[in-house]
Amino acid sequence: MRIESLGHVVLKVGDMERAEAFYRDVLGMTVCARREKPDMTFFTMGNHHDFAIAALGADAPRPGRKSVGLAHVAFKIGDDIEVLRDAKAHLDAAGIRTHPVDHEVTLSLYFEDPDGNGIELYVDASDAWRDEPQRVAQGEPLEL
Repeated sequence: MRIESLGHVVLKVGDMERAEAFYRDVLGMTVCARREKPDMTFFTMGNHHDFAIAALGADAPRPGRKSVGLAHVAFKIGDDIEVLRDAKAHLDAAGIRTHPVDHEVTLSLYFEDPDGNGIELYVDASDAWRDEPQRVAQGEPLEL
């Protein structure tokens, strides 16, 4: 068996309306489908579906930094630091606190969705990893 590519990611959320509004209105994702049982919203970024959210209910436990599970989902938003600066300004205006990181091969913004799920928006910055794969493991604070 050989995995060819990542197909899609599904995050569990507490409040479907709030989560759908965040991913649709704040992050600009396109809704392509919805399902009622279980309550899910599917988003597309050009594929049949690339990302989805599944509602567990408002009383569902929140993810924690010290709990087992998904650390974050990363979305590429471009290849230029100006695109990342614009994204940071957009998130700042929405009241979302970000943590910028220079990974050398990518420049990233880390933050949480309304349910505490980790999100990364990034731009590619270098293809140095092609010759030295270990370079993907870099991480320093980034001033934007």
